[in-house]
Amino acid sequence: MTRTLSAESLEQTGRDLPLKALSSPIDQFVLFIGEEVWAARLAEIETRAAMSNRCGGVIRQRHALELALERMRGRVPAKISGAAAPAATSIAEQRLQEIVAAAVDITHHLTDEGLDRLRQRLRDALQGEGSLVGVFHLIRTAALHQARGFTVSFTGLEQGTAYDYLLTRGGVEAECVCDAISAEAGRDLHRHAWARFCDRIEIQMKSWLRSHPGRYLLKMTLSRGLPNAEASMLESLQARVTAMLESGARLDQDSDCVLRIEPLAFSGVSLTEEGLMPRLRREFGPEAHLSVSACTDGVWAMAARAGRRNDVAAFIRRELDGLPQRLTGERPAILSLFLDDIDRSEWRGLRESLELEGAARHFMTCDAAAPVVAVTCYSRMEMFGLAGPDAVEEGELRFRNPAHPAAKNPALAPAILSSL
Repeated sequence: MTRTLSAESLEQTGRDLPLKALSSPIDQFVLFIGEEVWAARLAEIETRAAMSNRCGGVIRQRHALELALERMRGRVPAKISGAAAPAATSIAEQRLQEIVAAAVDITHHLTDEGLDRLRQRLRDALQGEGSLVGVFHLIRTAALHQARGFTVSFTGLEQGTAYDYLLTRGGVEAECVCDAISAEAGRDLHRHAWARFCDRIEIQMKSWLRSHPGRYLLKMTLSRGLPNAEASMLESLQARVTAMLESGARLDQDSDCVLRIEPLAFSGVSLTEEGLMPRLRREFGPEAHLSVSACTDGVWAMAARAGRRNDVAAFIRRELDGLPQRLTGERPAILSLFLDDIDRSEWRGLRESLELEGAARHFMTCDAAAPVVAVTCYSRMEMFGLAGPDAVEEGELRFRNPAHPAAKNPALAPAILSSL
């Protein structure tokens, strides 16, 4: 059954916009979700992101898709979205427009049941800590397969199947499961928790610097990490740092953490955040969490590490273990992962160290992986067309399961051939 954005289908959103609004796929997309739902969500994001602190930066990063869409509609001021309005459409914006256009195109071909499921999925993604990235992962991955010559049937939307869609090419079918996961789950020291701690301690730092002018560095090793959900740990850590400042102590340590205040002795370095951050990164490595606060009385820098190294690959392996239960076992299957909340250097490191490949291939040796013919993975770097070594050239990493009977089937080759 073919659907178009007719007056009848627009009526389902509860709004009847002027026809000129239909010229933009982004406006059609927002209209499909519901103008009131979208406006309420953007108002919430804008309020949180407008805060001129580190938590605001985390919010802007997490909800970059929603803010970019609204900016492209001309609705979000540059100071909120974090970027000035460009004179020309960037590669990232072009990719985003393509995904939105593909989403709108999908609505032309779904039944009423499929439209309802898609709309509800989008609305659910705009609640709480959710974001559109999971739905966009589904849409982009389907578009990749279509470009490779596959026919895509959205059985998850149309029929409510546990797997997301069915691929068909050359008379061969394959089930596809799309899952968006956060690299935060592979870290003991979470970025949002770190941002909250820095925001809370900054005012105290600047007040302390007024009576102790100079340049200081607080080194922190947090054996138990700093999870987002553990507000008591954050409060305890703040209290311990405050006590050090009040007492003049330079060292506080126990089994939970080691805190050490030292003079900041980097010579020949600009005392701005832009000048200090690269030097701190070289000094403490890619897994450290860093912060720099500067005022007229001095500089307060912080560097924190968890008690153990990040293990994003191990988390990915655990996530893969649970995905085969969404398969029927009747056809070959592809598990497609989107890894969010990861920066360029960490993503590149996962690939170059072969940790990601190791996790995928270890999973494929397990009995539960028997239906899986390939595992794929990518990040925002690939979603938005980043060039160079920070992104995978073909738009995703693919790891074929050589033990699967369909591993050498030429009809599936474009979707399953290993990219390494």
